Parts: sequence; C-alpha cells; structure tokens
Amino acid sequence: MTRVIVVTSGKGGVGKTTSSASFSAGLAMRGYKTAVIDFDVGLRNLDLIMGCERRVVYDFINVVQGEATLKQALIKDKTLGRLSILPASQTRDKEALTQEGVRKVIENLKDMGFEYIVCDSPAGIETGALMAAYFADDALIVTNPEVSSVRDSDRILGILSAKSHRAIIGDEPIKEFLLLNRYNPKRVFNGEMLSISDIEDILRIQLIGVIPESDSILHASNQGLPIIHYTDSKVSMAYKDVVGRYLSEKIPMRFIKYEKPNLLKRLFKVEN
Repeated sequence: MTRVIVVTSGKGGVGKTTSSASFSAGLAMRGYKTAVIDFDVGLRNLDLIMGCERRVVYDFINVVQGEATLKQALIKDKTLGRLSILPASQTRDKEALTQEGVRKVIENLKDMGFEYIVCDSPAGIETGALMAAYFADDALIVTNPEVSSVRDSDRILGILSAKSHRAIIGDEPIKEFLLLNRYNPKRVFNGEMLSISDIEDILRIQLIGVIPESDSILHASNQGLPIIHYTDSKVSMAYKDVVGRYLSEKIPMRFIKYEKPNLLKRLFKVEN
C-alpha cells in the first residue's frame, strides 16, 4: 500500500528540500519504488539538489493543468532506478495548484506502482504548503534547534491535525515524526542551541532522527547529489538511520552527544 509522506516545517531554510532528497533517495536505496514531488511552485530547487535541472521539460503544473502526462514530466534519477522526481514550475503562481489536480497526480503515481510518494513542501502555511500536506499519510517535521524554528513547527502540527484530508474525513490522523536538522552537540552543551529534550518537550512527537551540522551538506547541494550518497559523511549515516527508523527498524540515535576533549586533545586543539 502506497504511503504519502510530506516533509514540512513552518520556517524556511531549515533543510526540508535537502531532507526530501536524501529521504526519498534512501527509500529507493532500500529497494522501494519512490517518487518525490517539488511543491515549491515558483522557487524550484529540488531538481538542483537531485542533479536533474537540465532534464526538466515538463513540470508538476503542466501535469495538473493537463498540458503534459505524468510519464512525460517524471524524471528518473540518474543513480537510482527506483527513484523519480516531479519538478515544480519556476514560471507559474502557487495558485495554479488545485486540490483536485494534486489528488489526480497522487492517484496516478499510486496506479504506476510507486510505494512511497514524498512531498517536498515549501515554507510557510500558504497554498503550496497546504497542498503538499493535504493528502499525506505521514509527516516529517523538519526543525532546527532554535526557538523560532520549533515554534513554527508547532504551528504546522496544528494545521496537520485540523486541515489535512485525514482530519476532514475523520480518518486516523497523520503520523508525525520529528526530524531535527543541523544539530551541534557542542553548541547545545554551551547553551547556544536547544537540546533534544527541550524540543521533544515542546512538540511532543516521535523523534525519527538527528542530522548533525556539517559543511558537507552545502558541498553536496552544489554538486547536485543528495548528501545520503556521501557514504563517509556523518550526515549520510544519519539520513540512512532515519530511513531505517521510518521502516520500523530499531536503530539507536547517533551524533547527539558531546564529549569534552581531554587534556591531550586540548593541548593539540583537537575537538569533537
């Protein structure tokens, strides 16, 4: 049975698209036929991170408005044969998305045998974000360890519980998971960031993963390759753990503790 997953948050710049790219790629790596849809109409970025921007001919809006078929618009990932990307339009307005149009696209993807459909939501609570979340079965709530990001995530949780299709028809609520991005244990130790427990106390949803702060994320984005492909990176390992936990595997959290350097490390200025 197909699962529709929205990757969302209230605040912009927290790493939703990076997470959508690596999460969908991770599902495909595990053998699942996966589609990832860019809902950020007008500010298309997913295709850049996935390294397929030059292969975009038709987009999500073309499909919604009947100007192209879904098969024409879907782009097969160069690395993973089970992963396909549906890019957003750069030239249309967010209002071009319609609830019925989105429903048809998702139903068609299900009919094509996709087992997971990942919806990369734009920031905020406007049309694109509401459309991305409306048909979701599961939600990855991406937040950074800062007060404004956590507050905005809490607002999104309220919207998911009240305005999703599941909420409206009285079905089981969307299953919500917390994905904590750009976490730096040393800065948390120094009181510069919220701790994991602080964030869990505020949002009260299941923690599915902690992605460490790393310069390799920017490097991967500039290369047009989801960071999960960087096998030696802690960030890649963390995203693979997230996918495993989503698939109900019991995997302990990594990269969340700060160990104060001992005297030898301090003398040679070696830090964790």
